[in-house]
Amino acid sequence: METPNAILSRLPARLKEARNAKGLSLDAVAKLSGVSRSMVSQIERAESSPTISTLWNLTKALQVDFAGLLEDSQESRIEVLRNAEVPAIDNHGNGCTIRILSPPEEAGRHEVYELQFIQGGTLDSAPHAQGAREHLTVIAGSLSITSGEATDELQEGDTARYAADVPHKICANGPARAFLVVHNA
Repeated sequence: METPNAILSRLPARLKEARNAKGLSLDAVAKLSGVSRSMVSQIERAESSPTISTLWNLTKALQVDFAGLLEDSQESRIEVLRNAEVPAIDNHGNGCTIRILSPPEEAGRHEVYELQFIQGGTLDSAPHAQGAREHLTVIAGSLSITSGEATDELQEGDTARYAADVPHKICANGPARAFLVVHNA
């Protein structure tokens, strides 16, 4: 967890980035915000800490999100989950290993899995929420997919998109590997 000082230390640079992104001079920001030019300059140089009221006026003038200005930039970070750290579901399917690739906060909305099957392995699923769909791409081997009453065969490189709000099943014709995306409406 970040300290308040770490969060506030980003403020001067973020304000200056926002001003530059809008193509505004210090004078223009001062006129739009009602904050003096010298105060805006001091804040951007980290020589002065703004009050909440001053910060609010600046964010309104720059048309930036107050909270977003203080958050850590997600664009500058890479989250890596090493192979050994990827969580797996062990008690679902028969002869099928399911590795969870999507972040936990996406559960129930947009989920991504890696599936590894041994010959004859199956993943037999009950219906998901109404409107749920799955997108299955075969990376290696071949799979048989059933969704409701429909069945089809998939080869390496094939992708199937199908309803997941009905009973559905994936069966391996031999060792196989696939990526599965579950999208709940």
